[in-house]
Amino acid sequence: MRWSPGGQSPNVEDRRGRGGFGGGMAPMGIGGAVVMLILSLIFGGDIFSGGDETTGNAGGDVNPPAQETPAEAKEVQFVSFVVDTIQATWARLLPQMGAQYRDAKLVLFRQATPTACGVGQSAMGPFYCPEDEKVYIDLAFYDDLHRRFGADGDFAEAYVIAHELGHHVQHILGVDQQVRQAQGMDPRSANPLSVRLELQADCFAGVWANAAKQDVLEPGDVEEGMNAAAAVGDDRIQKQTTGRVNGESFTHGSSAQRMTWFRRGYDAGRPEACNTFER
Repeated sequence: MRWSPGGQSPNVEDRRGRGGFGGGMAPMGIGGAVVMLILSLIFGGDIFSGGDETTGNAGGDVNPPAQETPAEAKEVQFVSFVVDTIQATWARLLPQMGAQYRDAKLVLFRQATPTACGVGQSAMGPFYCPEDEKVYIDLAFYDDLHRRFGADGDFAEAYVIAHELGHHVQHILGVDQQVRQAQGMDPRSANPLSVRLELQADCFAGVWANAAKQDVLEPGDVEEGMNAAAAVGDDRIQKQTTGRVNGESFTHGSSAQRMTWFRRGYDAGRPEACNTFER
């Protein structure tokens, strides 16, 4: 990707200086199934669960400065660039769908952190909490993405953030609430609807990639995004961790599905092309 290191985005909230703690579970995002299956913890939780009454940073709470390596400092600048670029794209596109975009915050943490959806833990991987409209990520997740799953490249990292901010777009549009209601009415549809929701977030990531292709993308970046989408497919994860594939337990979609919908969003460049619920 073409980018220049700069300052930290005002939409990046750095909690890495805090100590970790245990507690309830927060919603899972793109990496939740990945890391938790590997660690044999849990898999496939309700991404809209309200959790306990633990809340995020309530304002006026000053975090101590994080101890970081030069590589981490550069990673934070990269994440800041990606967050700002993605949100600028959606601020331009969303009014075309009859809604106004509002910025989400991206929270950096280590080990564990409070959220409005319960306690977020590193083992969950990156996730979006609709209750406080924040994306949470422990940067150590990227090490797993590269080493364990072979999803190399900076655009693979950007895809992760674009997917989670895709959930924020869904929240603004009310898609998540509609899905939650449908799941409540028909519990048997919970997993299939979760898959459709996740695939739409993949498609939204592709829409952003299309918007960024002239100024940000370099040759090979789209392939990095496709590889990252494949790396976190339910079938690939299940095969690696259990040796078997159970399609009925999918919550995020197969590798083929995730690549297909990311590519569809990229090729179309329009969020209207991402209606995974009617296909």
